[in-house]
Amino acid sequence: MRLLKTHSLAGLLNSYMIDSPQPSNISYAWNGGSLLGLCLITQLATGIFLAMHYVATADLAFISVESIMRDVTAGWMIRYVHANTASLFFAVIYLHVARGFWYGSYRAPRTLLWNIGVIILILLMGTAFMGYVLPYGQMSHWGATVIINLVSAIPWIGNDIKEWIWGAYSVSSPTVTRFFTLHYTLAFILAAFAAVHLIALHEHGSGNPLGLTSNSDRLPMHPYFTIKDSVTIVALLLITVLLIAFIPNALGHSDNYIKANAMSTPLSIVPEWYLLSFYAILRSIPNKIFGVIGMLGAILVLMALPILDLGRFRGAQHRPFLKATLITLAGSFIILLVLGGHHVENPFIVLGQITSAYYFGVFLIIIPFISLLENTLLDIK
Repeated sequence: MRLLKTHSLAGLLNSYMIDSPQPSNISYAWNGGSLLGLCLITQLATGIFLAMHYVATADLAFISVESIMRDVTAGWMIRYVHANTASLFFAVIYLHVARGFWYGSYRAPRTLLWNIGVIILILLMGTAFMGYVLPYGQMSHWGATVIINLVSAIPWIGNDIKEWIWGAYSVSSPTVTRFFTLHYTLAFILAAFAAVHLIALHEHGSGNPLGLTSNSDRLPMHPYFTIKDSVTIVALLLITVLLIAFIPNALGHSDNYIKANAMSTPLSIVPEWYLLSFYAILRSIPNKIFGVIGMLGAILVLMALPILDLGRFRGAQHRPFLKATLITLAGSFIILLVLGGHHVENPFIVLGQITSAYYFGVFLIIIPFISLLENTLLDIK
């Protein structure tokens, strides 16, 4: 035990994983960090093995993926673990963000921690999108075509930037090669930001369900919270095994098992399920440039939340108005996710526009208004 405290590297591990003081009343809602760490490690490990057999050219990308599935020992399992863990990664990170909303994790002194988390979310989306292109099936090709074509909305230089990203006049071998390189590199950049996120968390420690300072009532990380983390880790592993064993393709799109064909457009071009909410916001705005701004703004507005929430209490547990607002915000996000998977036609267009307007209204109007209302009522009382 003395070595854990005296050795430089072991002492660092000890300070984070063993002796780190945690509020005694944190619940399973605080287990998101360990689950996300497990997802990240799994993605890095499986991604390295997949990269050993993947060929990053338009002619051979699809064939190499099929070869991994059929010819490489346990290749099918490695690929399915990589694909399904990506979906679970997003499911857990969305729950992690929701917990941050509910318990006010974006408030000082953890504002930097929150903003680093938003950057991680953006990096994860970019990494996932590039990874979605790599199998080079129908949805991969046309998804890359549609999404990168949005860059052309930039005045004057948009088309030049689009062709520079593609490496040609359309999605082809240079695009696949570049996306493979960026996908592989961004994964390790994501890991670096995760480490920075952990360092920022260690500086002020975790919050707690009451939203109050708990410096006088803390317990060491091990064994109290490592045991609690292990419960949800086992549950996540069980879900992963069930997905791979019984429904490995349930979270993907069937068109991606058809080799990319630039002469045949799918009936509906959609990204993976975890990006559908932001895709729905993009489609809800008729103007291309404003659609792109709206899609990016839906993520970046999270960084403004520490400024927009002016309430004197941390989190929603003691704020009934904010509770109701956050529940409806979660509902609007789910509605957008469902709408993003439908064809661009009425009534889905109108519903998407209404829900998108409400999504932004929550951040820019409702939360600031609720904060001022609560502060006024407290002053009157």
